[in-house]
Amino acid sequence: MIMQMINGFCMALADSVPGVSGGTIAFLMGFYDQFITSIDDLLTGNMEKKKTAFMFLIKLGIGWVIGFLSAVLVLTSVFESHIYAISSLFIGFIIFAIPVVIGEEKTCLSENKKWMIFTVLGAALVAAITYFNPVSGGEGMNFDNFSAGFGLYLFLAGAVAISAMVLPGISGSTLLLIMGIYLPIINGIKDILHFDFSSFLPLFCFGCGVIVGVFSVVKLIRKALEKFRAQTIFMIIGMMLGSIYTVIMGPTTLDVPQPAMGLGEFNIIFFVIGGVVILGMQKLKTIKEK
Repeated sequence: MIMQMINGFCMALADSVPGVSGGTIAFLMGFYDQFITSIDDLLTGNMEKKKTAFMFLIKLGIGWVIGFLSAVLVLTSVFESHIYAISSLFIGFIIFAIPVVIGEEKTCLSENKKWMIFTVLGAALVAAITYFNPVSGGEGMNFDNFSAGFGLYLFLAGAVAISAMVLPGISGSTLLLIMGIYLPIINGIKDILHFDFSSFLPLFCFGCGVIVGVFSVVKLIRKALEKFRAQTIFMIIGMMLGSIYTVIMGPTTLDVPQPAMGLGEFNIIFFVIGGVVILGMQKLKTIKEK
């Protein structure tokens, strides 16, 4: 149980910050297939499968909640003030995670090199979403200006973001950053934790989208990994590569937009820390398997 809670905790830390998705962490630590299968079994399996899936997911969920709340309580105080250091950390996560993913799927990928084009497609998709993103900074993304249209936007954003969080590759938080609602969501959750419920309605719309998104995407991912695993993994690797561009452009989406990160703002120390974290997770997985 402790190991599954640690897994959930690590997923939450990834999900709560732009860079690497919780799905990537599950992939790196070797329980991604069980994670996806458990969600699907909870929705469509027989009673025995539902019970097994529920026990696995509740243990994972306890760790996730602890990790997410811990991250939210500190994120808002450091994210904007240290955006370039945090972005360097995220790039370290991504760069060091890609070889690990390739190593985990070495046999599958080497036998299906003809599908490498999906890597290009994945990278192009993420880069295009970032490049053509119409939102700049916090403009129009203030919870104080809530409307029916904004509620629908939050619902759709929740569905898309949770899909990315479940899928190894682009981070759901990165997508929220692209859509201009990452900090409003984080600040709204932090307000709720301090018993300020002024953001409840926007967060409720977002949460409904999350529920719909996770129910609709899991079966699709499971089928893709079963029937088109090589194409899916190549696509995931491409999306991870594309998310580097997203992280570089991330400072431009803040409430007070900052220049995109260049070599002058890049922090090598935080980049290395990101790599050490990823390699540490891989080592933890090796210890767990022994």
